[in-house]
Amino acid sequence: MDCQTIIQQRILEHISIADKLLGNNVIQQNIAEAADIILNCFRNGGKVWFCGNGGSAADAQHLAAEFSGKFYIDREPLPAEALHCNTSFLTAVANDYSFDIVYARLIAGLGKEGDILVGLSTSGNSANILKAFEVCRTKGIKTVGFTGETGGKMRQISDILVNVPSTDTPRIQEMHITVGHIICEIVEASLFPNL
Repeated sequence: MDCQTIIQQRILEHISIADKLLGNNVIQQNIAEAADIILNCFRNGGKVWFCGNGGSAADAQHLAAEFSGKFYIDREPLPAEALHCNTSFLTAVANDYSFDIVYARLIAGLGKEGDILVGLSTSGNSANILKAFEVCRTKGIKTVGFTGETGGKMRQISDILVNVPSTDTPRIQEMHITVGHIICEIVEASLFPNL
């Protein structure tokens, strides 16, 4: 394929998945519910944690920064962080124990009842996110799973699942950012209506 064909095909695929989201009331309701529990978490003094692997880790960090920095509004920072940002912890636990427990161990140490963990996994089967979600259940931490179409194993253990209707990793990640931005906008506008 030539460059022009690839460019046009990928843009059309992106639009197609966005159209599927636009036509799926269940996923839209789940997005609204995710925004609602995040909003209530912040109102009640909780923190929102994010985790992912690879490109999804970058997306997790991106979305955490939208809350702790700002999105549209110049306002107070909101307590949000991506769990992989402490590389000393990450590499120590991965080396001494297993990469599969890096997020579970950190959320066990930092997370509190009333917090939220947002896990991004295009397959829905990332072992380290699944184990972190299991810890969250024992600590009263709500979980929001961002996945691809099937939801993978996260479908069963997420309190709220946003499963993008695609099996193509780059397109799923693009929609995770879109959905995350929508949630950020809803939360920010609700918390700071007069700014």
